[in-house]
Amino acid sequence: MSVRALVVDPSAPAAVRPGEVADPVAGSGQVLLDVHYASLNYGDLNDAKSGRVPPGAVLGSDAAGVVVQAAADGSGPAVGTRVVALQPGAFAERIAVDVNALAEVPEQVGLAEAAALPVAGIAALRSLRSGGLGPGKRVLVTGASGGVGRFAVQLAAHAGAHVIASVGSAPRREGLVKAGADEVVIGLAGIDRPVDVIIDSVGGPQLFEAWQLLAPGGSLQSVGWTSGEPAVFEPYSTIGPAKSLTSFINDLSAPGADLAELVRHVADGSLSVDLGWQGPWEDVAEAADALRSRRVRGKAVLRVSGA
Repeated sequence: MSVRALVVDPSAPAAVRPGEVADPVAGSGQVLLDVHYASLNYGDLNDAKSGRVPPGAVLGSDAAGVVVQAAADGSGPAVGTRVVALQPGAFAERIAVDVNALAEVPEQVGLAEAAALPVAGIAALRSLRSGGLGPGKRVLVTGASGGVGRFAVQLAAHAGAHVIASVGSAPRREGLVKAGADEVVIGLAGIDRPVDVIIDSVGGPQLFEAWQLLAPGGSLQSVGWTSGEPAVFEPYSTIGPAKSLTSFINDLSAPGADLAELVRHVADGSLSVDLGWQGPWEDVAEAADALRSRRVRGKAVLRVSGA
């Protein structure tokens, strides 16, 4: 038996193509999930291009769908439960998922919206937590129109922070004030007071500019590098009052509790999901091109055929 999937192929557009893989077999602490929607991230594209996911392997991490086989050890949700999952190899019709890597999705939350939460939502949630988010903190979010950025703006605002959203161009400002930003700037222009927490997904020269805005005791969380450009720190720029730059990467172990928190925020209206691109998963090359060319505001979600 086999299932359809999106597999890595260096010769294909975006280095990924439709294919078939063996039907998954669940371990004792895993459920089988029929995937209805999957979310495409910059990291997935980089994984395919770089070889971190080898040719022929299934790509992806974000999925939402319905449980079709419960865990043999009795843990986790029952058959028929709608869930969202963070699991390597998520871009397949059916996947085996650890019970601590998923969360139940209530009926008032769409599965397409839920599928957009895992990688970007957890990156935003955990990087803000690591940076020391709290009421009254001044939080700068760069790349604020992207998936991680929009979630970070909303989560920081919900926590009572003063949020500054930075975008690359005027059209990408749309919706960020409604999302909770107190200020929206192009680049870093006009920021005239130090900030306590920076969530940076741009990298490059702007990373150094952001570092200079960081208050003593502040934290810069580097969650991405969409600019593709080097960051050069001037001599002695790291000498002075203590502040930190942290290399952030999502820990894929046991994300279920954080997924449940994100789903609760969506259900109660304190977190919205902006789906900037939606389409069938056969159009993954189109979705990848839209992401790479920065035409997607928010998240790109693939609909699995037959779901």
